[in-house]
Amino acid sequence: MKEVLEIIAKSLVDYPEQVDVKEINNEDQTVTLELRVAESDMGKVIGKQGRIAKAIRTVVKAYNRIVGACICEPFLYFNFRC
Repeated sequence: MKEVLEIIAKSLVDYPEQVDVKEINNEDQTVTLELRVAESDMGKVIGKQGRIAKAIRTVVKAYNRIVGACICEPFLYFNFRC
């Protein structure tokens, strides 16, 4: 899932070298994906009213279901930080 998020984010931003994705496995068997981008690129990955961020979540969740990366469906949280 981390790789998919990284590819999507890098294709959207002006500074792909500053994209950083961390995958955190939580105790309750959920996965948190933390996405960091350049401050000037934040709007590009969030979108108006969060539409791009929501679309990214949808794609990553669908990828997770296809690959079957986890037994349980993880909750995905994107923390956009500069």
